[in-house]
Amino acid sequence: MALLTIEGLTTGYGEMEVLRDVSLQVEQGSIVSIIGPNGAGKSTAMKAAFGLLTPWKGSIRLEGREIGGLSSDKIVRSGMCYVPQTDNVFPSLTVEENLEMGAFVLSGPIDARKERVFELFPRLRERRRQRAGKMSGGERQMVAMGRALMLDPTLLLLDEPSAGLAPLLVDMIFEKIRDVNAAGVSVLMVEQNAKKSLELADHAYVLVNGENRIDGSGAALLADPEVGRLFLGG
Repeated sequence: MALLTIEGLTTGYGEMEVLRDVSLQVEQGSIVSIIGPNGAGKSTAMKAAFGLLTPWKGSIRLEGREIGGLSSDKIVRSGMCYVPQTDNVFPSLTVEENLEMGAFVLSGPIDARKERVFELFPRLRERRRQRAGKMSGGERQMVAMGRALMLDPTLLLLDEPSAGLAPLLVDMIFEKIRDVNAAGVSVLMVEQNAKKSLELADHAYVLVNGENRIDGSGAALLADPEVGRLFLGG
């Protein structure tokens, strides 16, 4: 059984349909990427999975349980966390305070959880008392990911994790995504950097005009002439 299964998802904003009959799966322990042109519905699919949009049609299941239409706070408690592209840290709070905010639904001690985040992101340990708003874009992205990981999710959703970052920071963030996955967290990400994303992904989906176009292993899509022509500059 897949960790996350989306089948026949149709949804949008107001009366505007953005996704039409979209299906995808995330297997336990895998990294799955969604790529496609601007306006293809990539982020919309992620928002629907996390309860920020209500499905009009179709099914969204987490570990076999229907979650389509549930509120985000209930989905978080089910083991899924989401890192949006923008406004994903509390800039006036320190790194450590941001992490503590990530554990807001927990009632017990959180020191062990913070320690696990610091092990994954040593730079955050070094800067634990620095305000997040004073950090670089790559460091803020690590804070946002670390805050989501405070809830020990089984699935982490990342919306454009490399957006706006310098090339060196892009490499660093993708290395950290690999580390998070190696620590046992499955990852579903939307990413404009198609080449880097496919290099990292176990499986990937191409959305075009709100519909499934192509899917396969990351390696297979990297070698696919149509994907290369449309998204990789080949």
